[in-house]
Amino acid sequence: MTPTQAPVRREHVEVAGTSLSYLSSGDDQSPTLLLLHGTFWSRVWLPVLPALGIVRRCIALDLPGFGHSEGELDTSHATVPALAETVLDAADALGLDSFDLAGHDIGGGIAQHLAATSGRVNKLVLMNSVMFDSWPVPAVERFRDPQVRAATTAPELLEARAISTQRAIKRTLSEEELADYLSPWNEPARHRSWMAMAAAADPRYTLDLVPLLQEAHIPTRLVWGSEDDFQKVSFAHRYINEIPGSDLVEVNGNNIPTEASPAAVTQALLAHLVQ
Repeated sequence: MTPTQAPVRREHVEVAGTSLSYLSSGDDQSPTLLLLHGTFWSRVWLPVLPALGIVRRCIALDLPGFGHSEGELDTSHATVPALAETVLDAADALGLDSFDLAGHDIGGGIAQHLAATSGRVNKLVLMNSVMFDSWPVPAVERFRDPQVRAATTAPELLEARAISTQRAIKRTLSEEELADYLSPWNEPARHRSWMAMAAAADPRYTLDLVPLLQEAHIPTRLVWGSEDDFQKVSFAHRYINEIPGSDLVEVNGNNIPTEASPAAVTQALLAHLVQ
């Protein structure tokens, strides 16, 4: 009998002297799917990794200062281009010459940068991703002000992350699930890294990529929780109208549709990746 679920493991890779953590599933000999997060962390991909791991080697990376990775981001290292370089360094350390790529939220902006500039992306998936001038949303944009960052206490940031996390997920999380999502933000370096990513959020990083993406013709699927209040599905419709080789699958859910519709998200990804 063919298995329908692959075990998920947490592993680490050293990149420029920093231990970066990632969730992995699947056979090391299978084609690789690299998955990126944005203002959350690799936990957003967990609901779909067991099924994706049946046909792909999945690597859901935690960026420096996020999730279970070591290190800390400052504003100069938290821009989309800088984070794209970090991802390429991680890919090199993992021995990945080329790969399929999925990105969520700001991770989708990083994914677009890599697809447009690296020459190493085979197929692309964008899930409720930033694009064009869809970002930063007001709750993130306010952290571009250094006075706001300096005045924000750890309890205030944790409370804001709790509210944003539940808003991003259509179903009501259990206390244990919410605590799991929030667990990385119990450390000050994680607070500073999150605020650095927020401070570095700039729509020019995705707007400038549009001509390159139009020329790249990389097969791209947008998978979208259609009730997302953060990244509106109207931007996804604009993307498929302007970027050749892209299509859209709408699923039930908000900003993190892997939680509301894991089977539908998995099916949409696999149909794109293995066709």
